[in-house]
Amino acid sequence: MLPFAALLTLLAAGDMLVPGRWEYPARALILALTLFLCSRRAISLRTVQALASVGVGLAVFAVWIAPDVLWPGWRDHWIFQNQLTGRLVSGIPESLREDPMVIVSRTIRAALLVPLIEELFWRAFLMRWLINHDFLKLPLGAFTVKAFFLTTVLFAAEHGPYWEVGLLAGVIYNAWMVRTRSLGDCILAHAVTNGALSAYVLLYGKWEYW
Repeated sequence: MLPFAALLTLLAAGDMLVPGRWEYPARALILALTLFLCSRRAISLRTVQALASVGVGLAVFAVWIAPDVLWPGWRDHWIFQNQLTGRLVSGIPESLREDPMVIVSRTIRAALLVPLIEELFWRAFLMRWLINHDFLKLPLGAFTVKAFFLTTVLFAAEHGPYWEVGLLAGVIYNAWMVRTRSLGDCILAHAVTNGALSAYVLLYGKWEYW
């Protein structure tokens, strides 16, 4: 739980922690250290369906960008941007978008650190904890309808103006955990999604996704 708490705290803190370009490597370093110190024993990168997990990750990426590609202006609707979900603003100022240190740090955070942190919290911890507070007694992928969909809704809420694609992504990732019972496969799928999204941001200038 501590790495996820650190992730949320850093998001809330913005550039108050470290101003300017050094904010981005500082965030990545703090998250990496928190993962190492608190969760290294819980992390398993072993996969049972690696190729399929890559496919799942690419499918979630397609789901994530599809509404904005198919219907330009889709996310301008008040149902996505409002006082509750927040506004769609890039976390990287225009002046820093060609800074290699910023880009590399942000990519590492998105494609490597966030998948580890979020899969540990949402799929490995919360989905089981909602079934039994002594969650370590349950196998990965343990399922009840309540735990599955409550985790999905909370995962969607975490993604603010992207809540509707976050909801679909949460269903897919949760279902993949239930199917594979493998943390490594879910981390791989999530990493592929975020890596593809990072490439999309950099290739097409879609900074609102970052």
